[in-house]
Amino acid sequence: MASYFAAPRHARIVLAFFVFAMVAGARAEDAPEPPEQQPAATPSGQKSGAPGGRGGATPTSAAAAEQHRLPPDSRTKHTLALPGRSLDFTAIAGSIRLFNEKGEPQADIAYTAYQLDGADTRTRPVTFLFNGGPGAASAYLQFGDAGPWRLSINDTPISSASPDLQPNAETWLDFTDLVFIDPVGTGYSRFVATGEDVRKRFFSVDGDVNSIAVTIRRWLEKSDRLLSPKFVAGESYGGIRGPKIVRNLQVEQGVGVKGLILVSPVLDFREFSGSSLLKYVWSLPTMAAVARETKGPVTRADMADVERYARGDFLSDLVKGEADAEATTRLADKVAELTGIDQAVSRRLAGRFDVAEFRREFDRQNGKVRGRYDASVSGFDPNPDSSSYHFDDPSGEPLVALLSSAAVDLMTRKLNWRPDGSYHLLNGGVGKAWDFGRGLNPPESISQLRQILALDPKLKLLVAHGLFDLATPYFGSKILLDQLPAYASPERVKLVVYAGGHMFYSRDAARQAFRAEAEAMMK
Repeated sequence: MASYFAAPRHARIVLAFFVFAMVAGARAEDAPEPPEQQPAATPSGQKSGAPGGRGGATPTSAAAAEQHRLPPDSRTKHTLALPGRSLDFTAIAGSIRLFNEKGEPQADIAYTAYQLDGADTRTRPVTFLFNGGPGAASAYLQFGDAGPWRLSINDTPISSASPDLQPNAETWLDFTDLVFIDPVGTGYSRFVATGEDVRKRFFSVDGDVNSIAVTIRRWLEKSDRLLSPKFVAGESYGGIRGPKIVRNLQVEQGVGVKGLILVSPVLDFREFSGSSLLKYVWSLPTMAAVARETKGPVTRADMADVERYARGDFLSDLVKGEADAEATTRLADKVAELTGIDQAVSRRLAGRFDVAEFRREFDRQNGKVRGRYDASVSGFDPNPDSSSYHFDDPSGEPLVALLSSAAVDLMTRKLNWRPDGSYHLLNGGVGKAWDFGRGLNPPESISQLRQILALDPKLKLLVAHGLFDLATPYFGSKILLDQLPAYASPERVKLVVYAGGHMFYSRDAARQAFRAEAEAMMK
């Protein structure tokens, strides 16, 4: 996504219009229905794949697909020694093959499952976890947060550091079995059918949702876990996937879900780009939090005044537009005060900071840029004198090497599962090929959230965000959740915000608090 944010503002608006110009649906069967439109560019607001890559390409022939078939499932026994307890569990690294309506193989979906030994599977919860992108594998949630082993990631990750997996004291395995799913084109998941048609089917909003929902159902059948309490957890673009997958499970797969957990989610692309004014409202509290964090620790409670201003006078002055010079100057000066950015710069931009503009201007005098995933993290601007944007994310890119190496080492050494081919943590080829739909409505999952909450009055929703996340600002979710009807009561729908970024769980306090929230939901 660096190229998107590096473009001038007018170019980003044009790109966003074409990205959001189409929305499509797909038939809910074991194979997704092919979308009618050509793949669109990846919109802003979600974890995106690394540049390039053809890991999502289909094989050239059936023989080639069979030659590179994923190996049989591997089951290994482990004991995890943790503070005050010891966990005996079985790890399964394997895959599930998906077929179309003709019974023809389409894709092998890789997963990693962890099941506590000796537990009653009829009452033992099982949680299915996936990341976003599109094009991201589940290693972020597995090795950063919930899995039995964790990769220690500090606030300023270094890509050349040794990826040393250690027992995770905050693993969720105490209270739920875990199944980490890598959608096709990510991790070791791959196509087994040839041709572009199958690629187009899976690389679409609804085709992707259907493939993951079918994978969940098939895993439950394969593992004899249909009676277990079931939970779904998704990160980033998982905010689009998650509600749609639960809806698909409810009405298409015949699988009930007790709870949905969304980590740093994007729920609605309509306000992230283009001419929408709400994108400025959503991001202002995060920008102000970054400024305040430079002076000391900050919590969500400390941002109450900025939240009131953002949805009050700030929005009111935005709506008046630049045609009202007094309102524009008032707005620009207040934004400069809240963010610490030079007043002249704020006035030049009319107080309307795109994420990339804020990231560069915040500490430009020192030749540094701020992270997109975690704006409390800074790094050097490789081209500080350039008039345009040419920088990556110091809070995100360094994680690629660390997590990729950790995932391959775990699979091959600890879990004894050795697929051929490359492991894809972030596959840019998937993002480039993705079909975000047709029509004038960009992808959103609020509609499905309403449906799943209305359909099952006992289903619960937990939404967690990082205070310094500029990729999916927490205040955007706050505003959207506030629009839900009364049946989405506080007892059922909860928003939590932690000091941290998109991967807030990299911080010990946030990871511990989030684990407690997940456990409370499941118990």
